[in-house]
Amino acid sequence: MSEVIAPLAGTVIALSEVKDEVFASGMVGKGVAVVPPAEGTIEVAAPLGGTLKQVLPHAFIVMDEAGAGILVHVGIDTVELEGKGFEVHKAKGDQVRAGEPVVTIDAPAIAAAGYDLTCPVVVMAGEFGDVLASGEVERGTPLYRVG
Repeated sequence: MSEVIAPLAGTVIALSEVKDEVFASGMVGKGVAVVPPAEGTIEVAAPLGGTLKQVLPHAFIVMDEAGAGILVHVGIDTVELEGKGFEVHKAKGDQVRAGEPVVTIDAPAIAAAGYDLTCPVVVMAGEFGDVLASGEVERGTPLYRVG
């Protein structure tokens, strides 16, 4: 089992509390979400070490050597921003360490445009394990296990 860490600081909530039916219903997969404060620029980091299988301004997927794949979706419906307010630091195929920044967001600009900053952290491949965190977390805090 691998530990999946918080890609950004904020408040951990259950996926069922996310204001997006696709995530809340578990259609995408199991996991948790982190609600960051809408303050300043925020680095969004890899939730585990591995290979970036997909990189978009608003979302990325990391797969570790054991085959666990984690989706980090930065905000709800933020694909509509077409990259505005996002700075991408990595590319598909890059190797990343857990905690290494992948995207930086301008949180106040995204929130001012009317978008929810909630960040689902979802298991796309592998088995969702024990939840390790609740309440307020810092970037890098273990969120849950995946195997």
